[in-house]
Amino acid sequence: MVTMVPVLLSLPLLLGPVVPQEAQAGCYSLTYLYTGLSRPREGYPWLQGTVFLNDQAFFRYDSASGKAEPLGPWRHIQRMKDWEKESQLQKFREGIFLETLQDIMAYYNDSNGSHTLQERLGCELQNNGSSGAFWKSAYDGKDFIEFNKEIPAWVPLDPAAWNTKKKWEAEEVYLQRAKAYLEEECPRILQGYLNYSRHILDRQDPPSVAVTRHTTTGENTTLTCQAYDFYPRGIGLHWTRDGEVQESESGGDVLPSGGGTYLSSVVLEVSSQDRDLYSCQVEHSALAQPLSVPWDSKQETGARSSGETQSQ
Repeated sequence: MVTMVPVLLSLPLLLGPVVPQEAQAGCYSLTYLYTGLSRPREGYPWLQGTVFLNDQAFFRYDSASGKAEPLGPWRHIQRMKDWEKESQLQKFREGIFLETLQDIMAYYNDSNGSHTLQERLGCELQNNGSSGAFWKSAYDGKDFIEFNKEIPAWVPLDPAAWNTKKKWEAEEVYLQRAKAYLEEECPRILQGYLNYSRHILDRQDPPSVAVTRHTTTGENTTLTCQAYDFYPRGIGLHWTRDGEVQESESGGDVLPSGGGTYLSSVVLEVSSQDRDLYSCQVEHSALAQPLSVPWDSKQETGARSSGETQSQ
């Protein structure tokens, strides 16, 4: 049986935001995310973990390979980390994770069922020098247990979690180590990663922007403005009509677009007879000033085709 002692260096969650939604300049986070399945599909590992620096996937681990492997630009940074040693640590955490999942299933007397255990832990470094931390888990999509470092104590959020709390608080040293990990070791590890990663996390990729008009039979025309390939995540995107901001019909969500960048779009419905000047206004930290991409319906009087695009 795996002992609990360094559960302190252990596990993470998928309830709430997976990673901080927006990191201000000079703010950084290290987040460990694990998902364990009691009955995974054939060919899939029962445990998968991904580690993030801010919103960028840094390395992954799964129970099938037993290896921690760098992702994205970190694949090309030499001597940043001892990946063999990290693989051994992740393998140890895997044992703790499995034991926890089995204990929960035993409590509910459902050893043959299909269940999911998710955990999220990590820390943040703020631009004022302060740090924050989080450590929480969920079972079958519901909050299970979380660590309160101020007490310190494990806080049960599910009936089965009382047994987990008792096990993880069997000795006072376990609580103190968990608290020390969140408040001291995790920020120290994050600070070490930043020595190799600030140029990645602080980069500024300006958005490319395309505006598209789609007209169908009827009286309305759909104008779509899409910004893509930008980083960091935060962006302001809206339509204006003769300089006045319009309320969009849909869109505005910011989604990953691959390669560590993002995309977003806003949609506006207008009358097909409207001849006013519409523009897509874009604000992003990588732009020296807001960008305006116009769609001038006066240039296309009588057009009835779909998929017409203007871009910048």
